[in-house]
Amino acid sequence: MCIQPTRIQALNDQPARTGRYALYWMQNAQRAHYNHALEFAIQQANELRLPLIVLFGLTDRYPEANERHYAFMLEGLRETQKSLLQRGIQMVIRRQSPPDAALEFAQEAAFLVVDRGYVRITREWRAKVAREANCPVIQVETDLVVPLKTASSKEEWAAATLRPKIARHLHDYLVPLEETPVQVDSLGLNFECFSVEDVEAALSSLDLDRSVARVNKFIGGNSEALSHLELFLNEKVKRYSDLRNDPSLDFQSHLSPYLHFGQISPLYIALEAQKSPHSTGKEAFLEELIVRRELSANYVFYNPNYDRFEGLPAWAKQTLREHTNDLREYLYSEEEFEAAATHDPYWNAAMREMKRTGKMHNYMRMYWGKKILEWTLAPEEGFRIALTLNNKYFLDGRDMNSYTGVAWCFGKHDRPWTERPIFGKIRYMNANGLKRKFDIEAYVRMNS
Repeated sequence: MCIQPTRIQALNDQPARTGRYALYWMQNAQRAHYNHALEFAIQQANELRLPLIVLFGLTDRYPEANERHYAFMLEGLRETQKSLLQRGIQMVIRRQSPPDAALEFAQEAAFLVVDRGYVRITREWRAKVAREANCPVIQVETDLVVPLKTASSKEEWAAATLRPKIARHLHDYLVPLEETPVQVDSLGLNFECFSVEDVEAALSSLDLDRSVARVNKFIGGNSEALSHLELFLNEKVKRYSDLRNDPSLDFQSHLSPYLHFGQISPLYIALEAQKSPHSTGKEAFLEELIVRRELSANYVFYNPNYDRFEGLPAWAKQTLREHTNDLREYLYSEEEFEAAATHDPYWNAAMREMKRTGKMHNYMRMYWGKKILEWTLAPEEGFRIALTLNNKYFLDGRDMNSYTGVAWCFGKHDRPWTERPIFGKIRYMNANGLKRKFDIEAYVRMNS
């Protein structure tokens, strides 16, 4: 088994102790396979001859989450619970604040293992548990190929600065993860558990924001993620490098929601992709999966303002503010954007795709954000609207990639371009570019 020491970090200095069980507080990595935190917890439990409990704290108050997000997550948790059961591990889901649930279960645990979180709230949860738990708390990073701090100790300027840093470590981290047999099962232990067997019943019992309904196109869970991966590698990767940006075609992997909820391992995806004989498509895909995704993790971890206009580079904020008073041909309110009621049929089609499916073609996602910048009175307002809609409708909203994607539309991880009205030196995109490059009318028909 290969769990690199750099993935492992003690979060407190509580001494080792005896306990009733070992505890893995699962939060980001909601999966039973290719999970370094889980395998580490099993290994440590085996050494102590203890049963392992996997705990998931289910709050219905996660910021900006709604029924769409919870349905997808619960579908995944149901499958994860069943998969863990097959390995002799009891997964306890508590309808409780995650840190409170972790602290309650830590009282009788020999130790607590947790996966790493990257956005603010998940880091605050771990910090609280590390401060207040009376047992050792150990964090094991499993949702990046190269651990965040191994890749870089500071916020990176762009992919160009992070890429070589990641490249020098890939040989050490692109290594298969073996499953550890469980020596003492935990199936006989009794705990109150929130049932996710019936997802509809579980959803209806939660006090959720019901303003955005669940989607039919994407179903949560590791098996669904594996199906998307298999289809991508068998039928799409060979043309991925030249066709992935065409919104009228479907050459995307559709793995981003599954990565967001930790329902599939990025390491497993990368190892499977490496087997592909289609080198050009494979390399383009791995660039997105590893370099670009881990650049997003770098941004949200090292920049305290990752979800605010203030988090943008100084040059981007300056140039946008210099052009705040430029005349705008079109101005729309947040409600008009949300209703897909702009003059632009391409933008409206993208917004409809987002609302209907919980996803949007990646190229259109860039265009979508750029136009919100162009059609709002101030860049700060545009940033707020884009992030609000992003987090509300996308299945992978509130994700490190989402925060970075919105910020990119406003200049993050980019360079200054030729100055123009409204955008200043921010990269520009327009409808003529869509018409010139793609059959954009076909995309509109698909999302009418």
